[in-house]
Amino acid sequence: MKKFVLLGIVCVFIGSEAGAQFTRYIVRLKDKGNASFTLANPGAYLSQRAIDRRTKYNIPLDSTDLPVTPTYITQIRNVANVTVLNVSKWLNAISIQTNDAAAINTISAMPFVQSVGGLAARPGEGGRLITPNKFALEEITTPLPSNTGKMGDINGDFFNYGTSSYNEIHLHNGEFLHNIGLRGQGMQIAVLDGGFQNYTSLKAFDSINANGQVLSTWDFVARNASVTEDHQHGMQCLSTIAANIPGQFVGKAPKASFHLFRTEDVASEYPIEEHNWVCGAERADSAGVDIISSSLGYYDFDNAVFNYTYANMDGNTTMAAKGADLAAKKGLLVFNSAGNEGGNAWNFLVTPSDGDSVIAVGAVSVSGAVGNFSSYGPSGDGQVKPEVASVGVAALVQTTSNTVGASNGTSFACPNMAGLGTCLWQAFPEYNNMKIVQALKAAGSKYTNPDNRIGYGIPNMKLAFTNLLTEFATSTASTNACTATLSWTTKDVSAMKYEIERMGPGETVYTKVGEQLPQAGSLLAIRSYQFTNSLNGLNAGTVSYRIRQIVDTATASFTAVYIDTTTTTVAAGCFATGTGNTDPITEKLNIQPNPVTGSTLSLVIETPNAIPSMPVHIYDAKGALVWQEKNSKGSGKKTIELNISGLQAGKYYISVFNGTKLIRTAELIRL
Repeated sequence: MKKFVLLGIVCVFIGSEAGAQFTRYIVRLKDKGNASFTLANPGAYLSQRAIDRRTKYNIPLDSTDLPVTPTYITQIRNVANVTVLNVSKWLNAISIQTNDAAAINTISAMPFVQSVGGLAARPGEGGRLITPNKFALEEITTPLPSNTGKMGDINGDFFNYGTSSYNEIHLHNGEFLHNIGLRGQGMQIAVLDGGFQNYTSLKAFDSINANGQVLSTWDFVARNASVTEDHQHGMQCLSTIAANIPGQFVGKAPKASFHLFRTEDVASEYPIEEHNWVCGAERADSAGVDIISSSLGYYDFDNAVFNYTYANMDGNTTMAAKGADLAAKKGLLVFNSAGNEGGNAWNFLVTPSDGDSVIAVGAVSVSGAVGNFSSYGPSGDGQVKPEVASVGVAALVQTTSNTVGASNGTSFACPNMAGLGTCLWQAFPEYNNMKIVQALKAAGSKYTNPDNRIGYGIPNMKLAFTNLLTEFATSTASTNACTATLSWTTKDVSAMKYEIERMGPGETVYTKVGEQLPQAGSLLAIRSYQFTNSLNGLNAGTVSYRIRQIVDTATASFTAVYIDTTTTTVAAGCFATGTGNTDPITEKLNIQPNPVTGSTLSLVIETPNAIPSMPVHIYDAKGALVWQEKNSKGSGKKTIELNISGLQAGKYYISVFNGTKLIRTAELIRL
């Protein structure tokens, strides 16, 4: 976890004095006086994916999207003894390198230049002779033994995590997202850090390398595309998202695609790294990235003149915070580590985690205990910070020796949370980044009483999912004579199911009137359903239906949520006379005997109306169809003898349909 520099003072040092102190500068420009780039033609400077994001979430283009005027860059580059480093269109600024005070005077006199200010000296100049190791805490790793103690084929999870990796994700119920098909597919994450040493040859990254999931790399310090020879910190952070070592270490979004940007110069600590960070965020935006995960932060520097105060951590002062909030404004979901300053004199969070729209992440253990090193909130202007917390105490990481180890730092809590946030957003791309931010907060363990250590708490990803699902789902009901038709649209997988409840005129409680099995599909998708219900026996008036979606059917983790409620009207009372000794109000399904020890059972079906096409299905406990039979019946009762000798002992569900519409489902126990 790195520290960063203060922006408010950056533009003070100009001319020969600056030349004596600094070798790198920021040139701020007055305007974007360039007609070659226009808001009407964003394809000239933004990827189609970036344009689509703006269109989808109604994000207007503005002047910050326009590139820096090329002729301005050219004129500055042509000054003798000047090297152009990086260009920021959001800040309308250019970072340069020079030892020539005359060059600074020449640039300062250009009519389009607003100011020139020192950003950095050579390592060891201008203050501390030796920069403290920014990542010292996080470079200490404890080797972990290989283990297969939590096998995927035992607990039903899609991934075989291994015990330690399972404990990390289970703190958030994050395995639920993986199990319903949300593993990062189609999502793009930019990781901003100090280097990704040897990520191309370490086993945690075998899958992303083999599958081409690293889409781009760029080194803003060395200004080239290679990031493998630099520091290990970014590689370790990446591993918490991308790892796929079955039985030992599985990341939080291992199917996502990645952009790896080195913005940090680990050898020094100067504001130029903050400028690099903004340039990295811009590149992520232009490429169409969805999420930024940054385990970097700043508050003091090699030259103390740049140091921030706690009051500067207000989300609006520093260069990095401004850049991070601009990234969020462009629609990106931005995660940043809160900092490892909880045990030192500074104590508080670091920038850009103070950004108003940035999710600052604090560190906890797999048991939820707060890491004593994790930086304290709130922000300098009183915002709840950090917003959330994830595993950063003894967090699993890939080591440079090609083993899996454990290390401490909010640097690892951040990508852990970013990976889970990626999977959540994958489930609901209809919602924008700030809706996902709110969903993570609302699912936090301390949402109603946030504090300055873990903010809104440790998000429960299953709760975040069901909260968003409830908002997404819609339903309608209509009546034709004495039959109601209930229609609804939601998102599901085949392992889920539905229960329909009804409250008729004059009734005060809901009663279950039917069930609906989902359509086939192991990946979460939008699906629509219809359910018909006889209104016989009801008086005239309003009938209310509510739909209970069971999103997790396992006994130990059973979870259900009411996704929607809708109403229809019974214009006149529906009173029918039963036929064949049937109850005219309900449809019934009975299994005799149950539990069953023999090879046959009797299925008794009772409906007031004839059913010419009545399929009978049997599903196992995982929702797989294991037996089916075509049938039919007249009005009243019908008994069907079923031979179940081919079924193993266990729990099953027998469903009877009217055509394709479910009539009833009953549980069967085979001994």
